[in-house]
Amino acid sequence: MVKTIAIVTSSRADYGLLRPLIRRIQEHPELSLKLIVTGSHLDPRYGSTWEEITNDGFTIDYKIFMNPDTDSPPHITSAMGEGLKGFADVFTSFKPDLLVLLGDRYETMITAVAASMFCIPIAHIHGGELSEGAIDDAFRHSITKMSHLHFVATEEYRKRVIQLGESPDRVFNVGALAVECIQSTTLLNREELEKELHFKFQEHNLLITLHPCTLEPETTETEITELLAALSTLDNTGMIFTLPNADAGGLIIADNIHAFCENNEHAKAFSHLGQTKYFSCMSVVDAVVGNSSSGLFEAPIMSVPTINIGNRQNGRHKPASIINAKADSNAIETCIINAIRTRTSSDNCIDFSYYGTGLTSTKIVTFLTALKNWKLSSKNFSDINFSIPDTL
Repeated sequence: MVKTIAIVTSSRADYGLLRPLIRRIQEHPELSLKLIVTGSHLDPRYGSTWEEITNDGFTIDYKIFMNPDTDSPPHITSAMGEGLKGFADVFTSFKPDLLVLLGDRYETMITAVAASMFCIPIAHIHGGELSEGAIDDAFRHSITKMSHLHFVATEEYRKRVIQLGESPDRVFNVGALAVECIQSTTLLNREELEKELHFKFQEHNLLITLHPCTLEPETTETEITELLAALSTLDNTGMIFTLPNADAGGLIIADNIHAFCENNEHAKAFSHLGQTKYFSCMSVVDAVVGNSSSGLFEAPIMSVPTINIGNRQNGRHKPASIINAKADSNAIETCIINAIRTRTSSDNCIDFSYYGTGLTSTKIVTFLTALKNWKLSSKNFSDINFSIPDTL
C-alpha cells in the first residue's frame, strides 16, 4: 500500500537540504509526496522563496502563512499562533501517514505541536545537535520529544537523542543532507557567477551571513557593528552578504548591511541566492564569515575556512577549519586575515567524513519503504542506566 509522506519546509535553508529527499520520495512508487510550505518562504521580505520550489518542478500542496509584522518577540509569537491555526485546518482535511520535519526553527516547532494533537507520526531530521546561543536549541530538543523516528547526522547526535529518552531502535545515523546537496550541485565558475550576481570578485572574497543570537538579544547590534567595522578595514576584498533569517533582531542586522553595501562598491547583499549560487559562491571565496550553521556544515565540507562570530553556534561540532572570534572588530579582522592564509595553504584540515558519504536521502527512503509497522504514535521513554549524584 502506498504511504503518504508530508514534508514541511519553512525557509530557504531547510528547503535546500530537503530537496534531494523531496525528489526521492516524489519518484518512489511506494510513497506519495505532499509538500507543505510555510514561514519565510511566503514572505516577500525574504525573497518569496516558494518560487524556487515550483521552479524545481515540485507541486506545493498547501501554503500556511505565519509572517510576523516585525521581527519582535510579540509579533513572532502571534505569527506562531496564526501558523498553528493554519496547520490545524490542513490536518483536519488531510492526515499523512508520516510528517517529515527538519531542524529547529520556531515554524518547525509549531508544526510538530499541531501534528502531535492530530496523532500524526513525525520523522525528525538533524536532531541531537546543539546551538547554545539560539532559542532554536530548545525547539530542536522539544521537536525530538514529539517525534517518533529520528534521522541524525552523526553518531554523537544519535547518542544525544537516545539520552533524551528516545528508543535506540528508532534513531538512525544517516549522515548530513548537506554532503549530498553539495555533491549533487553543479557549481558555477567564477565568471558565470559574476554574470549571475552582477558582481565583480576581487583579489580576496568573503561570503558573509550573520543571524541574531536569540538567547542574547543585547549582542545583536554589537555583533553586526563590530563585524562591519572589521570588514571596512579590508582592501581588495569582495563581500557577498546573505541577509539573516526571520528571527527576532534580524531587521537590525539587515538594515546595517544595506547601509554598508550602499557605501562599499565591492559589497553586495542578497535576500536569497539559491542553493546553486550559494554553494558556487562558497567555492570561490577565501572564507565564510558570520554565525550561520552553513559555516560549520557546508563550508568545512567544501574545504573553506570559517570565521565563526559569537556564541550562536556554541555546542556544535567545529572542525579544524573553524576559527572562532569574539564580537570585536580587531579580533574579527585578524581571524579573516588568518583564514585567507589558510585557504591558500595545503594544511587546511577538514574532517569531511564526519557527516557521512552523501547517501542520506537514499538511506532515509530505504528505511521508510522497509518500515512494516506505521503505527508509531505510541512510544515509551527509554531510560539510560547511569548514576546521578545526590542533590546538595
